[in-house]
Amino acid sequence: MDNKEDKRIYTLSREAPAKAVVKMSVPLIFGMFIMVLYNLVDTYFIGLTGDDYQLAAVNLAYPVMMVTVAISNMVGTGASSFIARCLGAGEKEKASHTLTAAFTLTFINSMLVMSIGLAFLPAVARLLGAKENTFVCTQQYVQVLLLGSFFTMGSYTAGALLRSEGSVRYSMTGMIVGTLMNIALDPLFIFTLNMQIRGAAIATVLSNAAGFGVSVLYYLRGKTLLRPSAEQIVPSGEILREIYRVGVPASLETLLTSAAYTVNNNLAVEYSELTVTAMGIAQKVLSLGNYVYQGFASGTQPIMGYNYGARNADRMKKVLKAGVTAVTGTELVLMAMYCIFAPMFIDIFTDTAEVVDIGAHVLRRLMFILPFVGTVSMCRMSFQAMGKPNLAFAITLIRQLILYIPLLLLLNICFGFNGMLWAQPVTEAIMMTVSLLLLTNTIKQISPTERKQIWK
Repeated sequence: MDNKEDKRIYTLSREAPAKAVVKMSVPLIFGMFIMVLYNLVDTYFIGLTGDDYQLAAVNLAYPVMMVTVAISNMVGTGASSFIARCLGAGEKEKASHTLTAAFTLTFINSMLVMSIGLAFLPAVARLLGAKENTFVCTQQYVQVLLLGSFFTMGSYTAGALLRSEGSVRYSMTGMIVGTLMNIALDPLFIFTLNMQIRGAAIATVLSNAAGFGVSVLYYLRGKTLLRPSAEQIVPSGEILREIYRVGVPASLETLLTSAAYTVNNNLAVEYSELTVTAMGIAQKVLSLGNYVYQGFASGTQPIMGYNYGARNADRMKKVLKAGVTAVTGTELVLMAMYCIFAPMFIDIFTDTAEVVDIGAHVLRRLMFILPFVGTVSMCRMSFQAMGKPNLAFAITLIRQLILYIPLLLLLNICFGFNGMLWAQPVTEAIMMTVSLLLLTNTIKQISPTERKQIWK
């Protein structure tokens, strides 16, 4: 084992839990801050056009991006979980084969998403909630996103695969390059070439292509522990089973989230299309907090997967405790910031007073998810890392179908717009308790039996 491999495996297996969580998470959180800029830059530059309906269209189109990410998660999450467990069990060749198979599946899936989406484009725009003032803009934005599906899906999958072997900095570099490209290209396509919202979508696709290219370059230059091989393009039956056993529930989780987002937008548009604009801006601003907890969850995932592979339950408990403490404390600080500066944040993206007022109101309600949602995400991703997709999916099923969507509809009927805003904070508070109970009870059942029991 070379020094490069020694350091990464040491972090996963023996480094102090709090230090390991920080080491794996902080680079990702920094990268996630870059992703916040990535998501906000379209909103910012489109806001400079002075057209609030184009802003609404970007928000309405967001579920399409979520679906694309969901399909890439099916491969990325499933493969990264199996890779981490293989490394923990000392099966590096199988991990390498899984890596190559993941890239093959990503290409096939992206072609399917693009073909189906473009064939039903007008119907997709209507389903998203686009009305008279937003239909054309929504359709233009979605069309370009679908044409660039391969680069979007490839970028997300490559990032997950790099993290699975502990190469967090390489994963982060791809995010940074993609974001800087988006910041540079958005004003060029939107204003200089006068392509408006279509230009924003083109800039997004090209930026994803750049990020994906950087990640692939690390593999081609031999900077990673694992390397793709042309001889391993065809996945074995075992690899396919493991990828889809973990990946399909992970994909369904994101699809359910997309469905909930679509329901939310369709309820909001009944109040006004400007309400959709305001909610979209508020949700993009809140994404700073969302990406922080995703950074912590993604950082702890390979540690949990490796130690599950090694049957080290004691270390898993310590890592979970350190992760929950760190993510909750950080999110409380962000919550205070949102409470104080909400109108200022919304005002960055629009000059319309009505949109600023609604957006600040929305942000000050949705911020109450932050003390809870980080722990929920960490527990869910830990189950994925452990190769227990049914439990990971159970968390999302309870969260979205049993709690959030029914509460969204019920509270909207009973209390109107304010009621629907409280649906998510109530859901996340309940789910934090449910998720922790599920994960801690599962860890308690781990015994130091033969490693091969993992695959049964």
